Amino acid sequence: MLRSKLEPHANSIWHRLHIDLPLFLALLVLMGTGLVVIYSAGGKDMDLIIRQGIRLGVAISVMLVLAQIPPLAYRRLSIHFYVVGVLMLIAVLLIGTVGKGAQRWLDLGFMRFQPSEIMKLAVPMMVAWYISRFNLPPRIVNIVVGFLLMAIPTLLVAKQPDLGTSLLLASAGLFVLFLAGTSWKIIGTLAALASAFAPIMWMFLMQDYQKQRVLTFLNPESDPLGSGYHIIQSKIAIGSGGIQGKGWLQGTQSQLEFLPERHTDFIFSVFSEEFGFTGIVLLLILYGFIVVRGMIIAMRAQEAYSKLLAGSITLTFFIYVFVNMGMVSGLLPVVGVPLPLISYGGTSMVTLLAGFGILMGIGTQKRLLSRE
Repeated sequence: MLRSKLEPHANSIWHRLHIDLPLFLALLVLMGTGLVVIYSAGGKDMDLIIRQGIRLGVAISVMLVLAQIPPLAYRRLSIHFYVVGVLMLIAVLLIGTVGKGAQRWLDLGFMRFQPSEIMKLAVPMMVAWYISRFNLPPRIVNIVVGFLLMAIPTLLVAKQPDLGTSLLLASAGLFVLFLAGTSWKIIGTLAALASAFAPIMWMFLMQDYQKQRVLTFLNPESDPLGSGYHIIQSKIAIGSGGIQGKGWLQGTQSQLEFLPERHTDFIFSVFSEEFGFTGIVLLLILYGFIVVRGMIIAMRAQEAYSKLLAGSITLTFFIYVFVNMGMVSGLLPVVGVPLPLISYGGTSMVTLLAGFGILMGIGTQKRLLSRE
């Protein structure tokens, strides 16, 4: 056997534990930042911090466990994971529990479960499994099948309705097709088809409140005390931070409760007001480092399935950041996507760190190069 250039690193304790140290440290810094901002956004409520800390502990444990599983095992489980997930999404539409005007949960008696969360991993796993079975770049027929594998759960989730999660599912599947080498001509055709589907989605899939969000995005000042209130207050908070920010716990929009949903979807507005443009740049650098590290892992993966899955997980994480910052800044409609590992919450955080666990498993498996 020839020795890989990375083999000296393979002897470290972190590699034996299947932990990518640079990525792990960046995630810890990001989660620590989240706790600091949640403390301020939550009105100095320590119970909120304790609950978030417990959820972080669970999510990190899931990440470390999944990191121990070799990519080959994920490849074998992909189709089963996907089929079970789609069946659960169908069950949600038939017998799901309704909450806050949406039918997104299955009631298991002892807990309520949201199947759309597991599809954030099942979709890229399934599309990567299918596409990697053929020579790359994929042929038209393979691209069409891969697109359908992504579209089925995306439409089921959009029907719940949950446009935020459906956007993430679509992104995860499309990133696999993009990374597989799909030509820009075909990508443009798929984009045109998606655009042509927009009127159908508007008329038959979107609820009235979702349509109102789009209209509010186009002109939030049309209803400043109603549907436009959230985004107007959010932009005021972001703009009032200036270069240096007002200081931790000193944000008027958040501390005086002008800003709704300030510890969940709109936590970036709290961060921007208190830490200003300087804090935003540092946060973007941290997010950028995580994305770059994830893409390095994807490029170094040994086989096509791992490359496609790692790349999709990483770029979907980027979409989380892009959509959340875009919607609270008034650049995108509000679709309920949290700021990853900063916003208060448990389900999406577990899913995100589970994805990073798979990513670390891909990045730290032994690389053995056979003699020619």
